Amino acid sequence: MSGTDILSPFALGPLTLPNRVVMAPMTRNRAGPGNVPTAMNATYYAQRAGAGLIVSEATQVSPQGLGYPGTPGIHSAEQVEGWKLVTEAVHRAGGRMFLQLWHVGRISHPVLQPGGALPVAPSAIAPKGQAWTLEGMKDYVTPRALEAAEIASVVEDYRRGAHHARAAGFDGVEVHGANGYLIDQFLRDGSNKRTDRYGGSPLNRARFLFEVMEAVVAEWGAARVGVRLSPTNPFNDMRDSNPAATFATAVNELNRLELAYLHIVEPAPGDPVPAGEVPDIRFFRKIWGGALIANKGYDLARANAVIREGAADLVSFAALFLANPDLPERFRRGGPFNVPDRKTFYGGGAAGYTDYPALAAGQPPSFRGATR
Repeated sequence: MSGTDILSPFALGPLTLPNRVVMAPMTRNRAGPGNVPTAMNATYYAQRAGAGLIVSEATQVSPQGLGYPGTPGIHSAEQVEGWKLVTEAVHRAGGRMFLQLWHVGRISHPVLQPGGALPVAPSAIAPKGQAWTLEGMKDYVTPRALEAAEIASVVEDYRRGAHHARAAGFDGVEVHGANGYLIDQFLRDGSNKRTDRYGGSPLNRARFLFEVMEAVVAEWGAARVGVRLSPTNPFNDMRDSNPAATFATAVNELNRLELAYLHIVEPAPGDPVPAGEVPDIRFFRKIWGGALIANKGYDLARANAVIREGAADLVSFAALFLANPDLPERFRRGGPFNVPDRKTFYGGGAAGYTDYPALAAGQPPSFRGATR
């Protein structure tokens, strides 16, 4: 692996990626009315088409899956047309893009739900924290536990979202199984207290994930489907008594589907790991048979190291890609790098979204660029 680095090409299923730099999914809360992507969203993604692969911001598969204002959907004809603006712009710029399929589960509020209904979850356990709504911050409520007979309809929402993603011109889809949203809520025993076939053992808790993945693969084919998991991320009041055992069970079973990739949000130093090994990227390399994407605060040196070691095949970047639309080129030149403006991460207009400058042609590495 000594000759391989973040700028080396990679064959991802039927796609040939020019580099191993992945734009991570990042919620930006800038969709238009009706949660429809707009021309501004198309500009933002097209600016970053130099990525080996772009993974879109999380995109709700149904009105029930909504958890934040201004996040795009993939369940209406208008949303499909809006996403077409984006994929056409990315493809014109020479890029490749997957859509991330999302259902927030309990991380919502009745003011965001159709008819003011309760959010749904595997179990009726209220998360700590507050929901961001157009009426201001509101305490999370106790969700309604999904009936076993309802789960197939939620799986169908994911399949339908995957179908719509194809109509919108995406190159594939990534299922969002991370960061405390619905699939993750089923996976981890801190949020799943069910006693039916969707609860109890790690294999049962992973059943909803497997059913979603099978439905999406049936729509796209495995070579154009990935999944993102975050075994230890405590975001959204999440915990698991033995994340290594839980996620090894899930990933070992996912191997049979021969997916395009597994995208892992690695443990941060402060993440809780009550029992078992620390499920980092090297842990998953031992058990995952396909392409592996690493994520969590990587810079150029660390990304090259993990790829040269063979622990990961690709690395995804979030805030660094947000602030540096030409990130692969900046990696090639060794910098400089714009500094992200965290005040403009969520909501708003072009400021902090499409106005980060790219390097000028022939610009020397000594240029310091914009700082934010």
